[in-house]
Amino acid sequence: MGQRRGRAVGVGQCAGRRVETGRRDTTSQHPESLKALPSIGYQRQLSAEGILSLRPQILVGTEEMGPPPVLSQIRNAGVQVELFSAQPDLSALQENLQHLGKLLGTEAQAAQLLQTYQQQLEQQKVRVTQAQLTQKSPGVLLLVGHAGGKPLIAGKDTAADWLLRQAGGHNLATHTGYKPFSVESLVSLDPEVLVFADRALTGDAARAALFKENPILSSTRAAKEGRVMELDPTLLVGGLGPRLPDALKKIGDGFYPGTAAQ
Repeated sequence: MGQRRGRAVGVGQCAGRRVETGRRDTTSQHPESLKALPSIGYQRQLSAEGILSLRPQILVGTEEMGPPPVLSQIRNAGVQVELFSAQPDLSALQENLQHLGKLLGTEAQAAQLLQTYQQQLEQQKVRVTQAQLTQKSPGVLLLVGHAGGKPLIAGKDTAADWLLRQAGGHNLATHTGYKPFSVESLVSLDPEVLVFADRALTGDAARAALFKENPILSSTRAAKEGRVMELDPTLLVGGLGPRLPDALKKIGDGFYPGTAAQ
């Protein structure tokens, strides 16, 4: 089957998976080339009028895309709307790639991408197994915030939890989803490693804002031992994305000091 062509709009992680795209939403930041495309707004607050004015044949995005009445309006206008799972697991990624491959007529390319992805994950698993021969799995918390204020702790059934576990960490959070933390919870959990993802700031500015707005973090083992790591928040949007294997290695190296060369 040849590659399907036509006007398409890509939303979320799907925009980074080789869509014949002319527009993107604001969460579609990677690859870098996507930033040159005009934006159609935020994936959860799309405008039917704005999208239909582009005269697309296909709208591609995750199940997080919406709101539903807007998607119905777009479908009723004759646009093919394709929704992909945002679940953070490998089976969902496999289904997404197969679906997208059929949609674009690039099944072989999709199969190769999946194989490469699985190989990268297997390599990461081997690195973690080797590291754990001499080091124990660290207790970790991952915080997601905005300019340091009111961060949320990433719990189970999230892309953040998947990433922590694949990198060889033990997520100390036992709740599901993302929830605000309390002083009491932080004191009792006392993480060995803190991973933070700030949606507004990066680098030293993000780190400084996090500790300024949440001084209790300074009393954790992670802060005292300098084991505070930054994560790009866009990695946590839309399920498992193509940049996660590289992020896993970087985070894993931080979890197990001295293993970076392995």
